[in-house]
Amino acid sequence: MSRSTLLHEGWTLRALPGPQVPSEIAGVEVPATVPGCVHTDLLAAGLIPDPYLDDNENRLTWIGRTDWVYRTTFHHEPGGDDRVDLACAGLDTVATVTLNGVEVGHTENQHRSYRFDVRSLLRAGDNTLAVRFDSPYRYAEAHRDRLGDRPNAYPEPFQFIRKTACNFGWDWGPTVVTAGIWRRIALHAWSAARLATVRPLVTVDGGVGRVELHVEVERTRDEPLTVHATVAGVAAEVTVPAGERAALLTLTVDDPALWWPAGYGEQPLHDLDVTLRAADGRDLDTVSRRIGFRSVRLDTTPDAHGTPFTLHVNDVPIFVKGVNWIPDDAFPNRVTRARLAQRFDQALGANVNLLRIWGGGRYESDDFYELADEAGLLVQQDFLFACAAYPEEEPFRTEVEAEAREQVTRLAGHPSLVLWTGNNENIWGWHDWDWQEPLAGRTWGRGYYLELLPTIVGELDPTVPYWPGSPWSGSDDIHPNDPAHGTMHIWDVWNDDDYTKYREYVPRFVAEFGYQAPPAFATLRRSISDEPLAHDSPGMAHHQKAIDGDLKLQRGLDAHLPVPADFDDWHYYTQLNQARAIQLGVEHFRSHRPVCTGTIVWQLNDCWPVTSWAAVDGDGRRKPLWYALRRAYADRLLTVQPRDGGLALVAVNETGRAWTAPATVTRLTLAGEPRAKTSVDLDVPAYSSVVLPLPAELARPDEARRELLVAEAGDTAERALWFFAEDRDVEWPAADWDATVEPADGGRRVRVTARTVLRDLTLFPDRLDPSAQVDQALVTLLPGESAVFTVRADAPLDADALTRRPVLRCVNDLL
Repeated sequence: MSRSTLLHEGWTLRALPGPQVPSEIAGVEVPATVPGCVHTDLLAAGLIPDPYLDDNENRLTWIGRTDWVYRTTFHHEPGGDDRVDLACAGLDTVATVTLNGVEVGHTENQHRSYRFDVRSLLRAGDNTLAVRFDSPYRYAEAHRDRLGDRPNAYPEPFQFIRKTACNFGWDWGPTVVTAGIWRRIALHAWSAARLATVRPLVTVDGGVGRVELHVEVERTRDEPLTVHATVAGVAAEVTVPAGERAALLTLTVDDPALWWPAGYGEQPLHDLDVTLRAADGRDLDTVSRRIGFRSVRLDTTPDAHGTPFTLHVNDVPIFVKGVNWIPDDAFPNRVTRARLAQRFDQALGANVNLLRIWGGGRYESDDFYELADEAGLLVQQDFLFACAAYPEEEPFRTEVEAEAREQVTRLAGHPSLVLWTGNNENIWGWHDWDWQEPLAGRTWGRGYYLELLPTIVGELDPTVPYWPGSPWSGSDDIHPNDPAHGTMHIWDVWNDDDYTKYREYVPRFVAEFGYQAPPAFATLRRSISDEPLAHDSPGMAHHQKAIDGDLKLQRGLDAHLPVPADFDDWHYYTQLNQARAIQLGVEHFRSHRPVCTGTIVWQLNDCWPVTSWAAVDGDGRRKPLWYALRRAYADRLLTVQPRDGGLALVAVNETGRAWTAPATVTRLTLAGEPRAKTSVDLDVPAYSSVVLPLPAELARPDEARRELLVAEAGDTAERALWFFAEDRDVEWPAADWDATVEPADGGRRVRVTARTVLRDLTLFPDRLDPSAQVDQALVTLLPGESAVFTVRADAPLDADALTRRPVLRCVNDLL
């Protein structure tokens, strides 16, 4: 039976000499953690400051321009195995591997694994293994100079190396160009044969589940082999004749319990066990994993509105309530399964059903996809190309093909994986970002996205749809970001326009749109030492990576909100504006279901403490945007929308049952006095929306600055509000409320009763204790109404501080 021995102990790290290496590090050998990376090892040794704090990142750029050597000594006792392989699941990136002074291999791709036969080099007793990592910059710049430069979004050579692109910095990320043994490394001893790949293609048709199991073996002996597989109580077996290396088994399961996305049903998973046996019946190798039975297809059949982009799971059209996913930390060894589970809980808590793994990041760990399978979170997986013209010459074409084949094979059979995407914004970039003249006919990646990658997906996993790019219209003849066709990204709003412009688009599917805000206050105070803290203080400025980011934030404030009096106001208002922008966009797009069939908000998470588009900040704290997403992505949504020169009540039902309920829409003064009212009976079929125009006496206020609409459908959905004027123009009364605080299990319960209207009442308990969290936010109360906020914290919280500024805020609390 094959066996693996992890080689994760006893490693050391040192920098090779170079003029850029600081004197205190030159010649120093430090303990190294494997899996890990240079930055975290140097940080653990106390040799560098934390790159996430203040502007320390600027003092650490030399790391990416340095060569590094990892070294360990391990004990080995030779057995009778035919082969002993050094199996490297992930080396970042340009690595030379030596065993006992002999070079055994060289790597140039972070996104694939490597295996080297080292049996003849192993000694009885102690053995020395070393991995040298050459500077990623030197490698990338050499290929850039050889092949000719190509345009990209940032002045870094990230497209000339198969490495996590955002290591080189992004408009939300630090420049921390890593190196290291970032995934497991082990000795794998085996004889006769091993299971090289196991690729289950799972389909469901007519109530019958089918697992088409493709197996490849690697051999040292030409003898017959047997592959045995079981799943869901069904077994199959096939003989692999002597000399052959591939086998196909089919397992048929009648009426399997179907796997569904979150919100559509359950997520039953089944153990798939595969055993490779020798001719004498001995077990040689085994692979076990879990699969789910579901069908997936992408409907892009042209219709009266253009080209749709609708995911169907088990023949049910899914409205995608998505978020974009970036690496959760720049240093992947810090992203544990428990941390991923917390992030997934946050996604599910915001009623998200899809995570798009963005193309500037990395193919995520097995933990990621396993957790997605368990949670019912759909996964759209980009191939790793983003915001740049990528060369198609060697060695890149061979490396791209190798990584794509490995990753498609690795992820086949995960029921959560429902879409492969060729790239992020590169086809759009070629069309619109002034690339064509500087490229002067040089390759830019088109051959990958429209030829190589679809061929690989079609060959290795035709059960999962492929789409050439995000965005992509479906045809070379149509602009890649045309809202009427396929997928689109909306970035003119953030870059140039007010967020109300979202209402000018009726897209088929929005794969990216976002709006910025700073992280939670406790996250700022942990990571930035500025005194006083201000929106433009040095640390804040360093943790704002977007071009003119603060000016764009200010433009948004000027359009909607009162003038901030201090940093506390600025922080609350910018977070509020982010939440409102995305809520407005999501509700507008959902109101156009089924013409629009999905939204993927940029972005769920952050990789460090930064002002960004994230709903969950770099320390894992939920921003007000998270609460707005939870509301906008609710299965049953009431929303008031402009329609045909008036207003309409739109009810969106994303459940499998019809939604019937009485509803009312009332025009009120800010003091709560009714001016007009209408009643309607909601009858919204499953997975659909209904638009109900409102009478003119509701849509036209007597005093726009003193009135609002309230739409309610009892306890079947959260109420919807419509204000006739911007907050900066509304004649708000000075905020007045009564508040009580009482103990609650693990924290406090804060009850606020409004004496006046309170607009977007939000509690920020992390200002009192970094561990504190609150269950709701952005609550608007009319006079006489109450809200209860439950706060959890590791330490007792000051009751008085919980009920006053800057912890408890609303828009009109300054008056």
